[in-house]
Amino acid sequence: MEGYIADWLNLLFRWFHLITGAAWIGTSFYFNWLNHNIRPPKSERKGISGELFAVHGGHFYQVSKYAGAPEKLPETLHWFKWEAYFTWITGISLLVVVYYWNASLYLIDPSIRELETWQAIAISLGSLGGGWVVYDQLCKSSLAKNTTVFATVGFVLLTAAAFGLTNVFSPRAAYIHMGAMMGTMMAANVFFVIIPNQRKMVDAMIAGEEPDTSLGDAGSLRSFHNNYFTLPVLFIMVSNHFPMTYGHALNWAILAGISVAGAIIRHHFNLKSKGHLNVWILPIASVMILALAFVMRPSTPTNTDVVASISYADVEPIIKARCQTCHASQPTFTGMTAPPLGVVYDTPEQVQALSAKIKLMAVDSATMPPANITKITEEERAILGQWIDSGSPL
Repeated sequence: MEGYIADWLNLLFRWFHLITGAAWIGTSFYFNWLNHNIRPPKSERKGISGELFAVHGGHFYQVSKYAGAPEKLPETLHWFKWEAYFTWITGISLLVVVYYWNASLYLIDPSIRELETWQAIAISLGSLGGGWVVYDQLCKSSLAKNTTVFATVGFVLLTAAAFGLTNVFSPRAAYIHMGAMMGTMMAANVFFVIIPNQRKMVDAMIAGEEPDTSLGDAGSLRSFHNNYFTLPVLFIMVSNHFPMTYGHALNWAILAGISVAGAIIRHHFNLKSKGHLNVWILPIASVMILALAFVMRPSTPTNTDVVASISYADVEPIIKARCQTCHASQPTFTGMTAPPLGVVYDTPEQVQALSAKIKLMAVDSATMPPANITKITEEERAILGQWIDSGSPL
């Protein structure tokens, strides 16, 4: 029953996380696009620095941007914050349900670092809080005045964090924690900077005082940072379905490279929205991704004589002992109510049909079994790889 409850919580929190994340990213992308596309009004209007006309869903819209703040607040003022808050809350809930609840399976990998559950959770929480503190202090330092220096230092620190986490947690957990760290920075920007600054400006106007527009500028800068974090975080969210990324020997470097490519792609669209089209940015990002794909390519067999000598009879005991505890119609692993992703190895034909996936997960990336919970040996991984390289004969 515990496994069943965990699966339902996983499903519900993941669903809510996607819903609120889509709402947050949607508003973030829209307002960044809006800020970039606002143009000075053709006829001067008091207090208005820019305007934009748009058409959507059969209706026309006119948007005006104030140079500072309106002289009088409207009765209804829409705030965009709950999307960010609930995205973070549901994300942390997923972290608890998937990685803390099943720490020995998904968070801790003894082959990387022997940790007690409480130690792993403490490091996890420390990385999220520590990441925000370091980033926040960087934003408040003089480095923030130089965009290039700030971005370079931030990239180096994030890469160092990725390297550190991949040497503490399981590869999949390390990737997710990098996403959670950046997601925490983004949500904290909203909670600690953007919304409080906006609230101070509104309170000043209610009191009949001139609002401090520098507060709005500071919030706008954090929102701009969030815009560049978005694509790397989205990549991390989907990467846990692709062990060729987090399971690679240089997983931390792969993540750094993909993150840079994502930020470059986002930069292209930001410039395009401003009316500055750079024809080189997207090709550079594409070349980077192709180069990473080349680096990550799986190895090919070199000793065909050894490969040809492996038969299914050599593989079957390994599948039964190391894989079928989870990947069977009736899993025997404690708390497992159904085979992960519906993948079963009950028959030789099923094993053969999924042999390419087995090689990716258990040989090339060695991410399965998770945390090597069934104690598969390197020799057994090699036998699996040799059998698959020979064509997976039955």
